[in-house]
Amino acid sequence: MPNLYKSVPVRSSEITPKQVYLSRRDFMKAATVTASAALLAACAPSTANEVQNVKPVPTSNATDELGDKVNTYSDITNYNNYYEFTTDKQGVAGLVQDFKVAPWTVEVGGLVNNPKTYGIEDLLKLLPQEERIYRLRCVEAWSMVIPWEGFTLASLLNLAEPTSDAKYVRFETVFRPEEMPGQKSPYYPWPYQEGLRLDEAMNDLTFLATGLYGEPNVPQNGAPIRLVVPWKYGFKSIKSIVKIELVAEEPDTLWKSIASNEYGFYANVNPAVDHPRWSQSTERRIGEISRRASLPFNGYGEQVAALYDGMDLSVNY
Repeated sequence: MPNLYKSVPVRSSEITPKQVYLSRRDFMKAATVTASAALLAACAPSTANEVQNVKPVPTSNATDELGDKVNTYSDITNYNNYYEFTTDKQGVAGLVQDFKVAPWTVEVGGLVNNPKTYGIEDLLKLLPQEERIYRLRCVEAWSMVIPWEGFTLASLLNLAEPTSDAKYVRFETVFRPEEMPGQKSPYYPWPYQEGLRLDEAMNDLTFLATGLYGEPNVPQNGAPIRLVVPWKYGFKSIKSIVKIELVAEEPDTLWKSIASNEYGFYANVNPAVDHPRWSQSTERRIGEISRRASLPFNGYGEQVAALYDGMDLSVNY
């Protein structure tokens, strides 16, 4: 497929090595931010864990971008942030192993002409998979570069045929407190909900990821299907989606409902607008020691800036 991404293209040298991407502990050593653990849950990347027929990645001789040896496979798979399971980072792996990613269905409905519930296997057959190498920028000022596999959200929405009344897309993650005990917590309005404006959802960059690094998604990373919106802070990219609904009004979102002054609906990467507790002007790339300048729209402005013409992005954050 031709390269469609014109804004600050990702160089091969920028791609976070697989072992570093999988190593949550390496990330925690490198990312010295002052955010609270609760905020980490908003968009923290998940570590890989063995699931079904996906085999562990050998890491004994692997190194990160700086030449440092990565943690053991046990470290990697037993240090996770996923509050839907537990707030204990070292307790997630055992609980995640019980999370069932099959069978799985995604309901697409609301203000559409062709509502339908799809099995994940149907989507994989119906919509050809492609690779997208995207930067990920977290609201907490760390970043990655990740090669995803999946398909555009627009390709799925086109099948549904949104009506003229549809203005927004609402997403909902799975709610299984029997498998995800963290969802029994009264401190979060489960299930996780997110939303996009329809024109944002139809942009070619907006992606539904079903895999990464040539392997299926794993539970800690939102298996079997998650949203990826590369010009927005990571908490917008909802995991383990079971419902996509076209609606007329701006939908509620989980993190905005908890702290609207920190997690706006748009959540576009904007180095000119600081978080209430830290600067957004720089970020720390996993595998790097020094900080780098953050880019407006995470470097994808050429494709998406026009979506916000006339808007004050310091107010519509």
